[in-house]
Amino acid sequence: MAQTKTFSQKMPWNDRAGKFAPFKATVLVLLALPALWLLYRTLTGGPAEPTALGPRPYIAAIHFVGDWTIYLLLITLAVTPARRLFDWSKLIQVRRMIGLAALAYILLHFVLYIFDSKWDLGFVVTEIVKRIYLLIGFVALLGLVALGVTSTDGWVKRLGGVRWNRLHKLIYIITPLAILHYYMQSKIDVSQPVLMSGFFFWLMGYRIMAKRGYKEGFVPLALLSVAAALLTVVVEAAWYGIATGVSVERVLMANLDFSFQIRPAWWVLFAGFAVTVLSEIRKRLKPAGASARGAPASRPG
Repeated sequence: MAQTKTFSQKMPWNDRAGKFAPFKATVLVLLALPALWLLYRTLTGGPAEPTALGPRPYIAAIHFVGDWTIYLLLITLAVTPARRLFDWSKLIQVRRMIGLAALAYILLHFVLYIFDSKWDLGFVVTEIVKRIYLLIGFVALLGLVALGVTSTDGWVKRLGGVRWNRLHKLIYIITPLAILHYYMQSKIDVSQPVLMSGFFFWLMGYRIMAKRGYKEGFVPLALLSVAAALLTVVVEAAWYGIATGVSVERVLMANLDFSFQIRPAWWVLFAGFAVTVLSEIRKRLKPAGASARGAPASRPG
């Protein structure tokens, strides 16, 4: 009986007591959807193409899975702000699951790259050593592997809370490394990496504010959103200036021209203000005297 209970407790869709948890099961399904969508597109095609991924299916799959790795890293980092701002204590139950999903996707990203290299491991190693963007991505992968291996309760006990927390703050380094890898393999158009950078700035800025006692409030969050958007513009201008020689003025003017495309900084600003307004609405609708729910944020993320 004890063995059955232990086994059931290990199932990702169950809670710590081994009982089915609908919220965790829903999140698990959502995390699997991108991989299932990729599988569907791989197995479907037409007369012209064997798969729906186009003429270079491995490259398309590698980019798709890599994108989702970064999305999941950012979602992992968003758990703590969302839990605090929206009083959503259940989010803490799925943070580890989201982090492990990011690990699964980055491993799939790497395996697909090996497939595309025709399983020539010598070539893969040589390319990682020769190409800086591959080396950066590989370091991010190793970091995520370390966090995934030590994510269990057993490792928390072995390392102790303080050392475990210190180790898992590596996510603050792994995420920007993954985004930098994204920049470098995107070549000319870096709109998506710039957008991911902006969200990362907001999430890290929130942590800095929270340490100084500003965990919520319209003015601090609004100022954070403006600062993250401005920093996004600066990074975009700097990247284009260094990588392509495009002048800073042209990038700045592009951010003020909405006729062709809304630049990433505006999406960062919009998302930041949306969070600000929604958190204020939540706070005002909260019953007077209600205590904040949720366990203390003793772990990074």
